[in-house]
Amino acid sequence: MSGWAKDQGIEGSIIKFLGDTRSELTQALGVVLDHPGPMSVLGSPRCKRFSMLIDDGVIKTINIAAAENDPAGDDNPTVSLVDKMLADI
Repeated sequence: MSGWAKDQGIEGSIIKFLGDTRSELTQALGVVLDHPGPMSVLGSPRCKRFSMLIDDGVIKTINIAAAENDPAGDDNPTVSLVDKMLADI
């Protein structure tokens, strides 16, 4: 995760990149991507595309970019992008 953070230029900022190697948080949040379409490409369950606003340890908003015909949220990730996060603030 530190390599990705460095590549994205967030070192020293308030943004934190965290790994969920055993999918514990993914499962607890109910954001497991296990649809047969993406699974046929990815091979194993992953985390859905989402953004989350957390304030003092409390989840204020969670925005999941998924639709019935787009379970991975690839076609329209808008709800998980920065403009939505800024609107949530």
